Amino acid sequence: INCNPPVAHPTCPQVFLVLTLQLTVTFAFVTVFTFVKGVRGFVQRNVWTYYVSYAVFFISLIVLSCCGDFRRKHPWNLVSLSILTVSLSYMVGMIASFYDTEAVIMAVGITVVVCFTVVIFSLQTKYDFTSCRGVLIICLVVLILFSILCIFIRNRIVDIVYASLGALLFTCFLAVDTQLILGNKQLALSPEEYIFAALNLYTDIINIFLYILAIIGRAKE
Repeated sequence: INCNPPVAHPTCPQVFLVLTLQLTVTFAFVTVFTFVKGVRGFVQRNVWTYYVSYAVFFISLIVLSCCGDFRRKHPWNLVSLSILTVSLSYMVGMIASFYDTEAVIMAVGITVVVCFTVVIFSLQTKYDFTSCRGVLIICLVVLILFSILCIFIRNRIVDIVYASLGALLFTCFLAVDTQLILGNKQLALSPEEYIFAALNLYTDIINIFLYILAIIGRAKE
């Protein structure tokens, strides 16, 4: 992260192109797992595949997040990001398969509206969201602790509150990560970090979708 960023950031088109491809793959998985009954039944009967996908996703995430030199090396950075995208897409598709079709469609629609609004607002506002990054990380730790509490307290209202806080927190992360790409605020990502920038935006949007889906699913019960 560069604390004295340039006025303009040349990586924005690259980041949003990669992000678009990632989201296209993910929501293609969601569509197939939701509407194709044979596939939906298969993934629901073979839950073990979720844990395999999670292991692949987690390893890819650690490599891309912690190995700065590796994620700047072409084409291995794109290969790793592709593996991460496919594994996470499978996980998201499997989660969506356990919800009814109406809930999934509503969640997708709300996610698109929320993310589009946040990105546009972050692009044009003068407020510097990047200065809030430290506070958001602390909030993330608190949310993780809250999730552990939710495991022991199985309550519909508690689950909705937790999912609502999660959706709100990652909406804020989306605003911060969008401004990090622009490079015209207090903090900015290096132009070489377009893969890392796309990864941040992608995981933000997927988390928002999953939390919104959880809210709708629990509210409909």
